[in-house]
Amino acid sequence: MSGQLMPCSPREVGSLFLFEKLSPEQLGRLCAAGRVELFQPGPVYTEGDAATCLFVMIEGAVVLSRRVGGDDVEVTRTAQRGVYGGAMQAYLGDRVRQVYNNSMRVTEPTRFFVLPADVFAEVVRDWFPMAVHLLEGLFFGTKNTQAMVGQRERLLALGSLSAGLTHELNNPAAAAVRATASLRERVAKMRRKLGLIAEGPFSRECLASLVEIQERTAERVGKAPALSPLEASDREDTLADWLEDHGIEQGWQAAPVFVQAGLDVDWLEQVAAAVDEEILPNAVGWLSYTVETELLMNEVEDSATRISHLVDAAKQYSQLDRAPYRVVDVHELLDSTLVMLSGKIGPGIGIVKEYDRTLPPVPAYPAELNQVWTNLIDNAVSAMNGAGGQGTLTVRTGLDHERLLVEFRDTGPGVPPEIKDRIFDPFFTTKPVGEGTGLGLDISWRIVVNKHHGTLRVESVPGDTRFQVLLPLTAQTPDEEPV
Repeated sequence: MSGQLMPCSPREVGSLFLFEKLSPEQLGRLCAAGRVELFQPGPVYTEGDAATCLFVMIEGAVVLSRRVGGDDVEVTRTAQRGVYGGAMQAYLGDRVRQVYNNSMRVTEPTRFFVLPADVFAEVVRDWFPMAVHLLEGLFFGTKNTQAMVGQRERLLALGSLSAGLTHELNNPAAAAVRATASLRERVAKMRRKLGLIAEGPFSRECLASLVEIQERTAERVGKAPALSPLEASDREDTLADWLEDHGIEQGWQAAPVFVQAGLDVDWLEQVAAAVDEEILPNAVGWLSYTVETELLMNEVEDSATRISHLVDAAKQYSQLDRAPYRVVDVHELLDSTLVMLSGKIGPGIGIVKEYDRTLPPVPAYPAELNQVWTNLIDNAVSAMNGAGGQGTLTVRTGLDHERLLVEFRDTGPGVPPEIKDRIFDPFFTTKPVGEGTGLGLDISWRIVVNKHHGTLRVESVPGDTRFQVLLPLTAQTPDEEPV
């Protein structure tokens, strides 16, 4: 938007605090290259447009705003003479994208001294070379530091997650190895026991009956009921007594195996009725190995299934072979993140899921949302660990005014009111030196707000801290700006 051109007075321009130390010759150069414009109420420039001018207010009132998601949020409203905005980084040249970082409008007729961006860059470099070098170092140094620390934080998070995943994978893998070794031993013993039975003077009908009992025994293993410790102990005593009464040595060793498989005295009576008395000890021993074999195969299957689930969770978390922007079910993302972080969540912290499964899928960058969940869960766990390692993390989903809500609630000490407005600032952290970079919430905020056009907010009192992520239900143009 252009304003009404007006005369430019070097004296008036020199009275603005930005130019008060300039010489008459310098002020004359500014007036010759720049101009004074009168703007009527309305927009002056718009965020994201090419930054062509520096605006310095001579008199009037201005409002500066930033675009947050799909809304314009007012950040400054002032009538202070000499305030400025626009192409303030023109002296950096092509090394940064020269666009307006905010929007400016005036609420009453307002006069500006307007200086073209190329002239502003030229005079700053000519008149203040040392200051330009310092400003360049500050700008690019801070930017590089933030990028390096952000990368370091991602590597630390990846290392922590990898360690946790390795620990989680090690348990079922070790269980499968142990079960396989035991299984090989049991199968060998079962072959030897079968050889002893086959060498005896037993009829074909007796052996067929024994094989049929073996099949029914294997079927019962898969249908074993869950017993309380007291129930299991009582049943083991009963079975051990039965085995001893029937002349079976070391029956107390076989009794726990039979109980685990869901077998009882009635089943043993069926075995005793189906075989001759002299074959009963060998038959029970053979069936004991059968039961152990089935239980060990179940253990191997459970371990392999657990490993498969962990690998699936890791793949879901990292979003391998997935499109970066697609429609996703947030519950799948949340579950995979909780699995990946299970190694960091201590035994004293309980996890409660309050999912609204009726929620529709939403368009999103799933890998980056997983990063948000990781940061928020990690902060919640750290807060509760700092308060004794006890607490509850509640992950809730639902609708909030036509937006999808994901809430992380912890029972930690809360966010002190005096720092609540700063927690999303870059490099701000309450963790001890070396434990936090202060970028987790800043990165999360930019992912949610800038890339997903959503909202990230916090509500906190001692014992009840809630970080809430609000995402639009419908697709918007994805923001490709890096986070």
